[in-house]
Amino acid sequence: MPTLSDKKAIVEEITDQLNSSNAVYIANYKMMSVADMAKLRGEFRKGNVLFKVYKNTLIKRAMDAIGGYEELYQHLEDQNGFAFVDEELAAPAKVLKDYIKDHKKPQFKAALIDGDYYNEDQLDTLASMKSKNEVIGDIVGLLMAPISNIVSGLQAQGSNIAGAVQTIAEKGEK
Repeated sequence: MPTLSDKKAIVEEITDQLNSSNAVYIANYKMMSVADMAKLRGEFRKGNVLFKVYKNTLIKRAMDAIGGYEELYQHLEDQNGFAFVDEELAAPAKVLKDYIKDHKKPQFKAALIDGDYYNEDQLDTLASMKSKNEVIGDIVGLLMAPISNIVSGLQAQGSNIAGAVQTIAEKGEK
């Protein structure tokens, strides 16, 4: 049985994890075998996602200490695993969606991403979110498109102007 100092250390660990993450996902792992949990943890690791199992009372204490997690409290019952991520906010949703499709569990309960609450019905929406790098790539592509069009247009105009100047110059020599 964990001592009071053990519990304080775990709450501190959770608090640090929450403070360093931009998203936390909750999944009910009830009825999953140890082998299934190990496989799920491996899938999360591939996506650079930390997946941990904590007692609901301890995670609630950490959430209380930080504030802003009240919408998740209703989901802090049963056997929960918590996915923490900093950069690729949709990564846990993609892992969960794929894993649930193949194994029918765990049950996605909710997520809090950059302060926004998502419920169990929004896993598909979360999984379809683009990663930060994909969004940056889209923005760069959008910014580069007009520049490319202008450069192409100037090059085309330049060759026409140069051709016209050359033609005029040749006519002037005759």
